[in-house]
Amino acid sequence: MIKNILIFIFIVFGMIAILSFSDHNFKRAVDACIAGSQKLSKNIDIEETKKFCEDQIRKDKK
Repeated sequence: MIKNILIFIFIVFGMIAILSFSDHNFKRAVDACIAGSQKLSKNIDIEETKKFCEDQIRKDKK
């Protein structure tokens, strides 16, 4: 009985960790994309580039 409860608790903690860190990874990927775009072109609009990068990363994730 205690074994089943511990397994359930670890599964819940694992799900919480996965959900909280997935957003962190997405932000890091967007930041890397923006940095790469800035290296390629000096005259860019940051907000437009950020939107483009977010769209591309979400598209690649599916």
